[in-house]
Amino acid sequence: MTGIVGVVSHDALPPDPFAGDPNDPALSIDEPAVADQDVLSAGERDEVVADLADLAVYQALLEGRGVRGIVVDCGDCGEQHFHEWSLLRASLQQLLEEGQMRPHEPAFDPDPASYVTWEYCRGYADAVLSDS
Repeated sequence: MTGIVGVVSHDALPPDPFAGDPNDPALSIDEPAVADQDVLSAGERDEVVADLADLAVYQALLEGRGVRGIVVDCGDCGEQHFHEWSLLRASLQQLLEEGQMRPHEPAFDPDPASYVTWEYCRGYADAVLSDS
C-alpha cells in the first residue's frame, strides 16, 4: 500500500532560519568537506589546544558542584549562549579539526544559575589549585 502525501505550497512553509546566512550549514552539503575548511595558524591551534586542556580542568573542578557548563556573551546577537561541557568540548575539537565551529542547537531552557563564565572558571581553578 502506498501513502498519499499532500502537497504543501511554498508560502505555507516556515521561513528558512538560515536565509542569507553565509554560514548556512546546508551550503556545504554538495561541497567536499575539505574545500570549506579554514586553516588555523599555529598560534590559534595552540590556543584551542590550551582551551581544551583548561576546559577539562574546569569541568573536573566544577561539574561535581552542580555547574553544567559555560555561559558566553555573544557579540553577534547580544544574547547569552549556554554551553554544556560536552557541547563546548565538541565545538572546540571541531574548531581544531575544521578551522571553524558549525552552528548547533542551543541549550533547551537552561538554568542560568547552573552556568558560569570562562573567567569564573579560570579564577576558581587558580584559587583551588594554588591552595594545593
